[in-house]
This record gives sequence, structure tokens and C-alpha cells, in this order.
Amino acid sequence: MSKAAFFIFLSFVTLLSSCSINDNSEIAKKKHTITIAGSTSVMPFVEKLSEHFMVDNPNIIVNVQSGGSTAGIQACFNKTIDIGMSSRELKEEERALKEILICYDGISIVVHPKNPIKDLPLTKIRAIFSGKIKNWKELGWIDRKIDAITREEGSGTRGAFEELVMKNEEIDDAIMVQDSNGSVKEIVATDPYAIGYISLGLVDERVKGLAIDGIHANIQNITSRRYKIVRPFLFLTNGAPKEHVQTFIDFVLSKQGQDILRKEGLVGVR
Repeated sequence: MSKAAFFIFLSFVTLLSSCSINDNSEIAKKKHTITIAGSTSVMPFVEKLSEHFMVDNPNIIVNVQSGGSTAGIQACFNKTIDIGMSSRELKEEERALKEILICYDGISIVVHPKNPIKDLPLTKIRAIFSGKIKNWKELGWIDRKIDAITREEGSGTRGAFEELVMKNEEIDDAIMVQDSNGSVKEIVATDPYAIGYISLGLVDERVKGLAIDGIHANIQNITSRRYKIVRPFLFLTNGAPKEHVQTFIDFVLSKQGQDILRKEGLVGVR
């Protein structure tokens, strides 16, 4: 190859490489990622929302992670995520973050479907988890130890349960601890003597939700405020969200987003 031909070839390759870089750069500019982390209770519903959102917004990738409400709040303060998820009210020292209420969730007290008990007073639930009632016989059933299950410290579900059910009493340290609603549900579904608490939106035929003081956990009773064990599902941001992040938030609060949440057993805010 002559020197002239070689330089022409080299210039052509350089031009192609330059075009490729520019094209890729343009594509990269149009792609956005939203990182969301926090409550394991909120997570499965936000994953469902993000699936619908990304169909209509292919240029935006929504990455949903767990970690617990407290971890999500801290990550939001540290600005390592775009949106934090919390399934409990913020504490006074956390209120510098912007709160966005996306829906309400009932905390359902669940037992195995073979358990004949259908209704318990709130005082009895408190006594079970404080360790004062340890045997199903004390509640009118079989002479068998109660296998109670609670959530870990820092969980939004546990925080709401402590506030709404336990009041000023401590959860017994001897009670089994699990790190997600899904784990609690799985144990209750396979243990006839278990009792736990999970998001109403996760209750299905594998577990049985108990009425509390004669009031069932359902959308109607939560909307009317008859059912009292209700907590907010919150999005959190540290300052004004970026445009593509706001686009996702707007979708969640839209009729389409709220309808998705209602179909999942939650109570919308609109």
C-alpha cells in the first residue's frame, strides 16, 4: 500500500471511530437511570410500577433496591440514590427530606389457613408480641407454643407495628426475627402455629388475615379508617428531583399509577 493510500485509509478509520463515539455519546445522553432504595414493603409495588413505566419510557431505566426504610432514608440524605422508600412516618430529625405520599397500606396480622382463629382483640396481639401470651391455648385453641415472627430493627413495617400495635410495650427479644415481609409470609404459610404481620398487599390464599376487634383489613375499612393498623408508603427526595425522576413520580401519582397500586391491594391517595 502506498503512503498516500495508507493515510487515506487511516483518515477513514479515524472518521468512523469519531462518528461511533459521537453516536454512542448521543445515545448515552438520552438514557437516564433512576435509583430507588429503601423499604422492603414498598419495594415489590414500586417494581411493579417501574415495569409499566419503562414500557412507555424506554429511555429511562428504574433500578429498585431494598435495604429497609431507615437505610433508604440514610441513602437519601447521602444523595447516593434518587428516591428513598419508607413505610413509616419520618422522625423529627429526618424531616429535612421531601416526603411524597404515594399510597396507604394496612398491616395485616396473618396466621396459617388451618388456624381456626379468625378475630383477635388488639390487646391480645400486643400480648403475643410482648411475650405475655405464649400458647395458643390461652386464645381458645390448641395447647401449643405460639411461633410469633417479627421484623428486624430499622424496618418500616416493624416501626409502624410498634407505634400502632405495641404502643409503649417492647417486642419480646425471644420472638423470631425476619428481614422481609416475604420471609414472614413464607414462614406463616408453612407453619400452622405461626403468627406474623405483613403488608395487606401481600396477603393471598397461602396465609389468613385476622380481623382485629371485629374489623377486617381490607380497602374499604382502610379508606373509612375503621381498620386502625394503617401506615403510609412514602417516596423521599433530597431537594428537587431531576426531570426524569419527577417524570416517574408523576406517573406513580397519576391515575394509571394509582390504579396499579389499588389492584395490588393498596389504598391510593387520589
